[in-house]
Amino acid sequence: MAQDSLLMSALSACRSKLSAFIRGRTSVREDADDILQEVTYKLMQVEQPVENVAAWLFRAARNEMTDRARKKRELPLSALLDGDDEADFPEDELAETLFGVPETPEDEYLKALLWEELEEALAELPSAQREVFEKTELLGYSYNELAEESGASVQALLSRKHKAVLSLRTRLRSLYDELTAE
Repeated sequence: MAQDSLLMSALSACRSKLSAFIRGRTSVREDADDILQEVTYKLMQVEQPVENVAAWLFRAARNEMTDRARKKRELPLSALLDGDDEADFPEDELAETLFGVPETPEDEYLKALLWEELEEALAELPSAQREVFEKTELLGYSYNELAEESGASVQALLSRKHKAVLSLRTRLRSLYDELTAE
């Protein structure tokens, strides 16, 4: 308890400087806030005493920013194509239906139908592929966290997820085609 209160008072003392430091090195305010929150969380998880909390926080913030910069950003294929080809890649529309707020009873029905199909498609995947897809896409795990948890390499996890995405894309594409057929 005493350790936690010392950490919190040290964090409070340098929070504004740390926040300014992070914001000066990130282009998106939400990213800066996320990094500050992540660093604070990591500080709370430290089991050994930290002699210089301010130095630890700035080093952890630099490390977090470096990790995020190295992390590959996934873009939907439709973002890489011309506007004319967008109809060939329904991922954005499916994602909007799955994760968006339904506005009509038809939207609610379609959302339930898509979730049901997604769950069935996920159940058909090999368990390793399903686990990687669910944890990275639905539960927000990073590949590094998942690699640490599972003991598999990040490269192996990327490969499994790629195979899962291809399979799900094929499976959900046929559903999309059925729903949009006129």
